Amino acid sequence: MPLTDRETLVLNEIRSWENNLLNYESNDFQLLYEKYLERSFSLLPEKVQRQFFSVIDGWLFHLHSIIQGAQLQIDAKERILSSGRIFKKDIEKIADLQQLDIDQLKYIAEQQIARHRLYSFAQGGLSGTGGTLLLGADIPAMAVINLRVVQLIAMTYGFEVNTPFEMMTSLKVFHTAALPARFRKEGWSSLIAELEAHEELYFYEGNEKITDITWLEQPVQQLFKAMVIMLFRRRAIQGIPLVSMAIGAGTNYQLTRKVTDFAHKYYQLRYLKGKEE
Repeated sequence: MPLTDRETLVLNEIRSWENNLLNYESNDFQLLYEKYLERSFSLLPEKVQRQFFSVIDGWLFHLHSIIQGAQLQIDAKERILSSGRIFKKDIEKIADLQQLDIDQLKYIAEQQIARHRLYSFAQGGLSGTGGTLLLGADIPAMAVINLRVVQLIAMTYGFEVNTPFEMMTSLKVFHTAALPARFRKEGWSSLIAELEAHEELYFYEGNEKITDITWLEQPVQQLFKAMVIMLFRRRAIQGIPLVSMAIGAGTNYQLTRKVTDFAHKYYQLRYLKGKEE
């Protein structure tokens, strides 16, 4: 089925974004930082390294299942379907959302994106107060917020995340989106290659490992953010640590913005590819 003029325009925008992503060049500081992290982590025995990433992968799998089965996520799914029925009354399940046009789906997706960016901003502000409990909960909370919004974007474009292929894909989209820019291009290419290699998108037959050494930079940045917050939390204005709260809120917002932009482009591309086929 040929794409409409509007769909072709959106596809061209995605291709332009993709070209910018694939043509990204790392600067000398980034390469030096990357080498330092790799060298530091390589000091650990290989068995410990494998166990570390295996634990992280297992945690992400369980977190994905918990979020997917949570009543909060089920309610959000129903809200997406209800939003779809505004445009087409006979929508009954997630796959039916692909009957809507690209602008209708984009409108629904942007509602989810805006809501979760706000959640992330608020979470960052709370962690910026410098409380030990809130700072400790920051990384798990950010993982939940960002993985949840990836699932919701996938569902908006008609991809149910309860099948093996879609579950692995949403986890890899989440992981790749959170990577530094110099690593995202490889992750994007891998996601597109897996999509083109699978004719039947139910069972997953690719590499089931999610995290690797490239992922280390994100938790390191979160720990650095926590150190900066602890440093500035005593600089309060009328008893409120506004500087540290601004740091926490801004950092978390930018992370969710990066994740949602990447996930949105990926699932838009899949929707348009499906229309073409």
